[in-house]
Amino acid sequence: MAEQLVDSFGRVHRDLRISVTDRCNFRCTYCMPAEGLEWLPRDEILTFEEITRVARIMVERYGVNGIRLTGGEPTVRANLPTLVEMLAGLGTDLAMTTNGVSLPLLAADLRAAGLRRVNVSCDSLRPERFEELTRRDGLARVLDGIDAARDAGFDPVKVNCVVMRGVNDDEIADFVEFGRTKGVEVRFIEFMPLDADGIWTNNLVVGVNEILARVNEASPVEPVERTSAPASRYRFADGSGHVGIVASVSDSFCSTCDRVRLTADGQFRNCLFAVTETDVRALLRAGADDDEIAAALEASVASKWAGHQINRVNFIKPRRSMSQIGG
Repeated sequence: MAEQLVDSFGRVHRDLRISVTDRCNFRCTYCMPAEGLEWLPRDEILTFEEITRVARIMVERYGVNGIRLTGGEPTVRANLPTLVEMLAGLGTDLAMTTNGVSLPLLAADLRAAGLRRVNVSCDSLRPERFEELTRRDGLARVLDGIDAARDAGFDPVKVNCVVMRGVNDDEIADFVEFGRTKGVEVRFIEFMPLDADGIWTNNLVVGVNEILARVNEASPVEPVERTSAPASRYRFADGSGHVGIVASVSDSFCSTCDRVRLTADGQFRNCLFAVTETDVRALLRAGADDDEIAAALEASVASKWAGHQINRVNFIKPRRSMSQIGG
């Protein structure tokens, strides 16, 4: 029987988020400054073999049952289906968050390699606004990517929308209708202080109650029993599908969080908002055995704090933005 990767508050961690690259083909205002970021040298990025080794330790020793590939944009990593096939052999629920642009080319291969689920990030359904947010005229390509994911057999396909007051909060009803007619599950995400430009203030956050009220106005919903997943889910009363809300700011789910993260350059993070990291890459490349790596992972999780402290005076913003951490 696997050991448990548990913190001092008794939370058992079974969900691993892996950033496979820090690079992206968009420069979204939420993730990346207008001038872009300085990309990591290739030799500082974990190899597929290194990623798989860490994942294997976590699955075999600690019963991790969910792995999600993130970025940057994961599909810009060359030969991504090869990594998917390597990780699929571990037998977990293997998912990916992507901007969807490359899915028309990759969706079928990723599905065949063993990827089980896909989340596509899309913060506007209006071409001009989408271009303003991403600094690319790419909405049509993202929508094609959503269709490609569905055609490849991914079910459900989820669409992540970060809601920002005065920016795209007037599109909540549009996204509800999009999800219902397209057969995808939209997840509205509160704006978190991980933006690269540092524009975040609490005034830009549209909270879960307001989002839910607007969803109900568009189409009545009823709650689904909550799990350890980050989203509170609701089913449409007419049976046409589901919608989710991730209330990271206004209604934190820290007490049930079971996620840890491995960045593209091999830093292990026990929280999305962690201000310290454990250098797993250094251990891997120094010849550490599995026991030594496992001990470092256990120590990191054991030091995890109770919650992220957003909106409190003692909150410290992580030095990395979302694109560098992975979602």
